[in-house]
Amino acid sequence: MIDPDVPIIDVHAHFSPPASAEVRRARWEMTRREHFLAEAPYEWSLTETLAVMDETRTAMQLLSNIPADLGELRASNDYGVEIVAAHPSRFGLLAALPTDDPDAAIAEIHRVGEVDGWAVHAEYNGMSLQDPVLDPLWAELNRRHAVVFVHPNAYVPAVAGMPRPLFEVAFDTGRTVVAMVYTGVFQRFPDITFVFAHAGGTFPVLAGRLSLLGAESWVPNPLGLSREGIAATLRRLWVDTAASASTQQLAAAVETVGEDHIVYGSDWGVPCTGRASLTRNLCALRDNHALSEAARAAIRDRAGVLFPDAARRAAQWNAA
Repeated sequence: MIDPDVPIIDVHAHFSPPASAEVRRARWEMTRREHFLAEAPYEWSLTETLAVMDETRTAMQLLSNIPADLGELRASNDYGVEIVAAHPSRFGLLAALPTDDPDAAIAEIHRVGEVDGWAVHAEYNGMSLQDPVLDPLWAELNRRHAVVFVHPNAYVPAVAGMPRPLFEVAFDTGRTVVAMVYTGVFQRFPDITFVFAHAGGTFPVLAGRLSLLGAESWVPNPLGLSREGIAATLRRLWVDTAASASTQQLAAAVETVGEDHIVYGSDWGVPCTGRASLTRNLCALRDNHALSEAARAAIRDRAGVLFPDAARRAAQWNAA
């Protein structure tokens, strides 16, 4: 089982730069119009985050934030760099990339410099990650053997009268993965390690359907993918446990990507995750029946495989 005294590395945590009360209220009002019924405007707090990390024995959070505006994205990355510089043993940064503009994204890679990894939205300002216009960006990240964290965009209109973070984010991720498989993104850029949020959303559940129907003659398949090839491609992907550590969700993930490709994520730092839901998710992971005992024990720090520099910094906090 998960030992509460052994520190955790959290690959899926969020942050946001300081904003005025007026800006935060405008965002709150917008989300309420989309049926996300938060009781008050949200403000990310470094102090509260560190307190929650101490309570949960989280050694390090790898932070991400992906604003839709390029100027705000750059400012957010700069703020993330500052947080890491001030607390190198507690935080890492997955710097955001604007995937609606591959030239701007590549420029941002060079501008930001050395960070732990990169974060992208499954769809960013209408551009899907499967679009071939992004090939120069993937080529640059492939050359760097980069880790890319893929998160669905939760800040878009509600679906079926329900807030998008409740269920539509899972479908967003699933659609994106399937499209990236059939357009060959994973196959053509094998040195990128892709980590998908929320146990991969729906793609682990869809893996069985793809194994049955994915290579049928009526399916557009320009690369001539076989059922076995599709399964092998999916197995190379990684997923996290953010808001998704139930046995139901991780059972599909285990079957699709394997126990050794699941890392811990909390989803802390956004309005949809509070102390109570974070604790419930940790308890679900501790009691999960889809994972072997060894996997449950290893998941707390498996992120060290993907982020060795961050893990070394986190070890300094643990040793303190």
